[in-house]
Amino acid sequence: MSFELTPQMRERFEREVAKYPAGQQASAVMACLAIVQLAEGWVSEDAEHAVAAYLGMPPIAVQEVTTFYNMFNRQPVGRYKLNVCTNLPCALRGGSQAFEHLCRELGVEPYGTSADGNFTVQPCECLGACADAPVMLVNDRQMLSFMSNERLDELVETLKASR
Repeated sequence: MSFELTPQMRERFEREVAKYPAGQQASAVMACLAIVQLAEGWVSEDAEHAVAAYLGMPPIAVQEVTTFYNMFNRQPVGRYKLNVCTNLPCALRGGSQAFEHLCRELGVEPYGTSADGNFTVQPCECLGACADAPVMLVNDRQMLSFMSNERLDELVETLKASR
């Protein structure tokens, strides 16, 4: 399956590249990947190659970005992507248990998506709010703190009801 940049994506890429000095178009790689993900829901290997070709950089350099930042989905995800911090400070304050609780309650393995396609649960790296642990991100945008099992269950029910 091949991926092609749409005219709208190219237009948005142009605006991002224009923010950098001539010859520094690779600096727009994160913005371009975010544009692809917003349109497609994830960044396929074919999309990585298209971004690399557009920016004139090696495909491996783009892949290094998508694999380093957990905000880039390298496979399709559910409507709600739930990232729970499991780094040591959060783990010591219940992050690992919160992650395991979400997986158990939604019937998914780590990085898995629920049978209804609504929820993908992933561990993530530090979110910079260790004192508020356990912490998590919903769809890479909304950070939630002090996520006890009860609060996690409430979140899932709220998200299910919002469909």
